[in-house]
Amino acid sequence: MRLPLVFRRARPTNADYAVAELIERFEEPTAICEAHGVVCLSNGSWRALFGDAAGPLRSGHGLFVTFLRARREGRATGTLHLGGADYPVRVATLGADRYILRLSTKAGVAVAASRGETPAGLTAFAHPSPFGAALIAGGDPFSGRIIEFNDALAIISAQSVKPGGALGDLLTPTTRAEAAASHAAGRPGPFEVTLAAAPDRTAHLYLVPTAERWVAYLLDVTDQKTLQLQLAQRNKMEAIGQLAGGVAHDFNNLLTAIRLRVDELLLRHPLGDPAYDNLSEIRDTVVRAAEVVRQLLTFSRKATTQRESLDLSESLLDFELLLHRLLREDVTLLTDYGRNLPLVRVDKAQLENAVMNLVVNARDAVRAHGGGKVRLKAARVTQSEALKLGYAGSLTGDMALIEVADDGPGIPPDVIGNIFEPFFTTKPLGEGTGLGLATVYGIVKQSEGWITVESPPGRGAVFRIFLPAYIPPPTIEPPASAPTPRAAARDLSGVGRILLVEDEALVRGIAARLLRTRGYEVIEACDGEEALELAEQHAGTLDLMISDVIMPGIDGPTLLKAARPFLGNAPVMFISGYAEAEFSDLLEGETGISFLAKPLDIVSLADAVKQRLRGG
Repeated sequence: MRLPLVFRRARPTNADYAVAELIERFEEPTAICEAHGVVCLSNGSWRALFGDAAGPLRSGHGLFVTFLRARREGRATGTLHLGGADYPVRVATLGADRYILRLSTKAGVAVAASRGETPAGLTAFAHPSPFGAALIAGGDPFSGRIIEFNDALAIISAQSVKPGGALGDLLTPTTRAEAAASHAAGRPGPFEVTLAAAPDRTAHLYLVPTAERWVAYLLDVTDQKTLQLQLAQRNKMEAIGQLAGGVAHDFNNLLTAIRLRVDELLLRHPLGDPAYDNLSEIRDTVVRAAEVVRQLLTFSRKATTQRESLDLSESLLDFELLLHRLLREDVTLLTDYGRNLPLVRVDKAQLENAVMNLVVNARDAVRAHGGGKVRLKAARVTQSEALKLGYAGSLTGDMALIEVADDGPGIPPDVIGNIFEPFFTTKPLGEGTGLGLATVYGIVKQSEGWITVESPPGRGAVFRIFLPAYIPPPTIEPPASAPTPRAAARDLSGVGRILLVEDEALVRGIAARLLRTRGYEVIEACDGEEALELAEQHAGTLDLMISDVIMPGIDGPTLLKAARPFLGNAPVMFISGYAEAEFSDLLEGETGISFLAKPLDIVSLADAVKQRLRGG
């Protein structure tokens, strides 16, 4: 075999001939370059681009830094400036003083334009390429006659391509018109097009002009677009979650202020007072508003949770009575609770909320279809069984499965990917908030679980929740003791100096006033900076610090770390509408910490304060 290029400084060896034969088999343009930048070997694709010239490449061709990186790391990527065009290039070391250069397979796109030639036909490089290529005669690339094309063009376009056909026939009329308009306006492209024979596929169209003809390149970017959409969807959900969490945080502060004020008024207007009923209705309304806030926080996975070990079958049996009341006469609830169900560690109220949402949605679906059945199933499944049912998470070992299925009309394929989005609903206007399934999704994720949905056309929908099986640590049973008598009503008064840190003036003012009426001395701070100064002023005399978590400037955990030298061993209570898990990692190494969820009421606040001051 004759070498494509002759070595400048030495006679070719058998190894040189072997390398030359190897790179000749590469589809992409490939060359062997000496350390000083002289090309000594190249394959046919390289020579089709640049000819047989063996001049130095490094100086002025953008490869100096790439060579240095490749020498240091073994391989590197960069850009080769040659022949009036830029080419992505991969460089790897080959021995002590040589480099192997491999251009991207897209490099041929700019060949004809960079040389200013009118190609007589597609190059040997274009024919085996993984992207579609066509040579088109005429002034209009969309209606001009196809002279030559490669095999990939027919594969990507999903239809038979014949010489004499038009490139525009491969595209849908809409995208053809859009691409033609953009091209006529002088936009450089690439043009995003949809294929006429495969409307679910997306491609990028490149048009390279020559003196008398056009070279068209078609690249299938469907997978790339799918990944982009998934990333955009994820970013959108995260943004909505952050917005929901922020709104819920601010709203929780307002609800706390209202509830504390109502509690204060109820102390002055007890049962029997004419104002008692109105105040009770206001308090009930605040509780309902707090539930909406909890839904928003659950969706954003920042809801306060109280996890406990639950026997799944017992919990579902207890909850089943309520589910029957939710259904109408034309909807039948069928249950199937398997044997040997595992324990799960979840928030019981949240789990019941998730199941109730799924059952109510299933009820509405079958009622709109004239009635039917809703099935609630619970079972223990292994990891392999879960994978067959659509599980795609990272849990290993046995899992608890909760399945809610119906025989309604099912979920249309075009919306099934959006059903867990907040405020998305397929129900008629006024019949759905769009928060139900978003809340379910948040509950499952916050419980370290996984949720899937399956809806074969015309065969209803099946929602499956997978939760990790919980194995409780061994415990030692305490000795039996005599039953304790019924506790008397608790005295919520006490003594002690409390540093109260809350940036919301309404919450801070009402909470401080109510604590003072119960005997406590309260020092108020409107933010972390003021609290740090007050802690230093009263160093060694504070019995308790109560602080909000999210505040402008210094947040609660940062304040604690800075003020700990002045607090000594005094306990600290954090109050927040966010879940404790959101900031617990910031308190690593701290002791004497407790947490109270917003919105607050005076009884829970006073009780928690007295417990902390007693060391409880």
